[in-house]
Amino acid sequence: MKLLSTCFALLTLVLGMGTMNAAEIDTTPLAIKPVRVFSEIMVDRPIVVTYANDGTDRVFVASQKGKIHVFENDADVEEDDIFFDLTSKVVYNDDKNEEGLLGFAFHPNYKETGEIFIYYTTTDAPNTSVISKFKVSADDPGKIDPASEVEIWRLPQPYWNHNGGTIAFGPDGYLYIGLGDGGKGGDPHKNGQNLGTWLGSILRIDVDKTSGKKEYSIPKDNPFINTNGAKPEIYAYGLRNVWRLAFDRKTGVCWAGDVGQNLWEEIDIIVKGGNYGWNDREGMHQYENSGVDANDEMIEPIWEYHHDIGKSITGGLVYRGTKLPELEGAYIYADYVTGKIWALWYDFDKKEVVANREIQSENLPIMSFGDDAAGEIYFTTPFGAMYTFEKAE
Repeated sequence: MKLLSTCFALLTLVLGMGTMNAAEIDTTPLAIKPVRVFSEIMVDRPIVVTYANDGTDRVFVASQKGKIHVFENDADVEEDDIFFDLTSKVVYNDDKNEEGLLGFAFHPNYKETGEIFIYYTTTDAPNTSVISKFKVSADDPGKIDPASEVEIWRLPQPYWNHNGGTIAFGPDGYLYIGLGDGGKGGDPHKNGQNLGTWLGSILRIDVDKTSGKKEYSIPKDNPFINTNGAKPEIYAYGLRNVWRLAFDRKTGVCWAGDVGQNLWEEIDIIVKGGNYGWNDREGMHQYENSGVDANDEMIEPIWEYHHDIGKSITGGLVYRGTKLPELEGAYIYADYVTGKIWALWYDFDKKEVVANREIQSENLPIMSFGDDAAGEIYFTTPFGAMYTFEKAE
């Protein structure tokens, strides 16, 4: 029985890594476990956890259904306030649960600008994604003024799923937008390899400047700004459905979890101009006999795992807190279907993963990860609860 268990563990490891060298990767489980936090606060489908970086140490949690909750960063906090209620403009129903309020980001200089940005599926047109800017109320600094909306960007989607939705400001001050391939299955319109559509890409825009009729401008060093027929907003492409992306607050590196189709879930380091292969490639492999092998024009994921291990990656973030020093520099991510959680370390000099260590879990479907001003990490589930991590006894 012991020999059988050992063989199965080795097989699982190899399946999870694809072509990577199992012998050189630390897979020792971590003595860290999830623990419920802010237990008196319940948010309906909490999809974003973030902070304002304004010195107040508040925690903001956005509901996929359209409300943004705010409360003090105290594990025993008993009450929350509604920072913003956009439910009247947000489309969400359980049968099409990849729509809704999907992204929320504070302006990097929120303390001065009072601006927030929201990516949501709008009620005013079918299957349509919008990014809008809102400002804090002049009468109440604890609320957002709903009448302050300025629509920044709009995209009609061909289907209801694969909307991506992460919006995040990079260290360069530009807004990055993670988009899916438009939906259905298998990318039937080949959007992932088409620079003429925003779909299947990560966009990069400057929301502090306008250009012509646009409420934003294109950074001059965007990689496809001079490519004939390409959308100039595109920063990277060849992605199926990024869920989610995050910038390492120490190094500025952009990490993304890209949800797979048939067999492989993947983690990518996003670089300017990168083509990540979808739908010619899924992870490190040809997609459905596409005939396209890895080449210099396509960037392989740094990590992949097989659907024998999990079926839908929830991309996370790099831990830069202080409460759990054993997680320093690890990319924390999970699988939505199995509830498994891992900490992954990547050596940028060697360009290889050196550890992928499992964290204890409660087999919860993890919707999203986030952090607070101190870099401590949280995750959410569809049931309304929020969790953090602590050392296991």
